[in-house]
Amino acid sequence: MKLRVGLGFDVHQLEAGREFFLGGIKLPSTKGAVGHSDADVLIHAVCDALLGAANLRDIGYHYSNKDPRWSGMDSKFFLKDVTRMLRERGWKIENVDCTICLEAPKVNPHIDAMKKELAPLMDIAEDDISIKATTNEKLGYVGREEGVNAMAVALIRKE
Repeated sequence: MKLRVGLGFDVHQLEAGREFFLGGIKLPSTKGAVGHSDADVLIHAVCDALLGAANLRDIGYHYSNKDPRWSGMDSKFFLKDVTRMLRERGWKIENVDCTICLEAPKVNPHIDAMKKELAPLMDIAEDDISIKATTNEKLGYVGREEGVNAMAVALIRKE
């Protein structure tokens, strides 16, 4: 059995009047993330963690923000496709552990819904997904509510 760990990180600017997608769901918010796709910072970090663990580069390599095909794309497509890439190479996702850093809106009430949305995309149980949320204690771009970031660690297995 072979195990690998990958680390993912993503950041997006926040802008008033935009929809806010996080963890595959739309959150009620006065600000949303800016990006080429739907700018789901959590899914992008998970994709990078999985791609990194499998030594398949990063999300921008596979889904360039210069490619019009991905403009406005639902990030759940990326996660499902990354899962397919891993499966084709004999990898199985064991678990992912994520942290979102955001001042507002509060994320904790939505974590179960996020896990329910993400688990089938990765062919894993909801219990194999950990999502945590924190603030930046009013410091920096996150503290000023100018941006959001997420980190993810993924464990994959090949037998």
